[in-house]
Amino acid sequence: MGYLLRRIGFYVFTAWAAITINFFLPRLIPGDPVQSLIARSRGQLDANAIQSLYILFGLDHQKSIVSQYVDYLGQLFRGDLGLSFTFFPTPVSEVLSDSLPWTLGLVGLTTVVSFFLGTLLGVLGGWWRGSWVDVVMPVTTFLSSIPYFWLGLVAITLFADQGGAFPSSGGYDPGVVPSWDMDFVWSAVYHSLLPAITILITSMSGWVLSMRNMMLTVSSEDYITVAHAKGLSERRVMINYAARNALLPNVSGFALSLGLIVGGTLLVEIVFSYPGVGFQLFQAVGAKDYPLVQGIFLMITLSVLVANLLADLIYLLLDPRTRKEG
Repeated sequence: MGYLLRRIGFYVFTAWAAITINFFLPRLIPGDPVQSLIARSRGQLDANAIQSLYILFGLDHQKSIVSQYVDYLGQLFRGDLGLSFTFFPTPVSEVLSDSLPWTLGLVGLTTVVSFFLGTLLGVLGGWWRGSWVDVVMPVTTFLSSIPYFWLGLVAITLFADQGGAFPSSGGYDPGVVPSWDMDFVWSAVYHSLLPAITILITSMSGWVLSMRNMMLTVSSEDYITVAHAKGLSERRVMINYAARNALLPNVSGFALSLGLIVGGTLLVEIVFSYPGVGFQLFQAVGAKDYPLVQGIFLMITLSVLVANLLADLIYLLLDPRTRKEG
């Protein structure tokens, strides 16, 4: 219990540090976001209206930076991430709630599927060396070195351009109204197939290689030899002894992958113009939408911390040595 409380305390401190950096970083960037908003809207506002905008966005120059920081923390505890400049006066939380399901549906599902498929193939390839699974390892080595976005561009060229079978951009057909009817669901699934396959191929290859290498290392340990000497079945030795211990390093990588789901594969979403969080971040940076950038960075940071905390809990379950140390 003491080990777990120390880890939770560490993550709470890290979350506070991330929130603090998230507050000060946009204020260190040159430029005035309020004046940029007024210039984009080409509006003529008096001094009182401009001051109201500064107060609205938490940039009141009449308050000290410490007072602004305290107000910012109070907003976060109320779940208020501010107003988006790009979609003014839409709150940042509403913008994120519209784009987050797209990223979770695309990147989240492909991350989980690629981890389980890659881990399974890595276990089989590492345990049965020389089998058909092990023969395809050079192919996975090549695929794991290909960037997501490059494979996405190739996929668009081969399967989407010039009357291809798949759409090249968007999350659904332009004439479809977002709802839970079958037309919209099928359109959303159809638009996500090409980017999902792109992510699945490249990410699964990495899991295959890492798990295979760990299986090769674990299979030469003494406790594997002892398990065989006991007369245990090949399947039991492979799963309960070899795979369970070889899986531990992959758990940390999988936890980081789960945390980065929120950020999405930014370049893939840009290539396919997919309406996820990563594409929103790209648009927010281009428009200098500091509240939206802050909200996305904060959400990514907190999701990574939660994912790492879950990884620590899984380590406690899988590795008795961690429980004993704790």
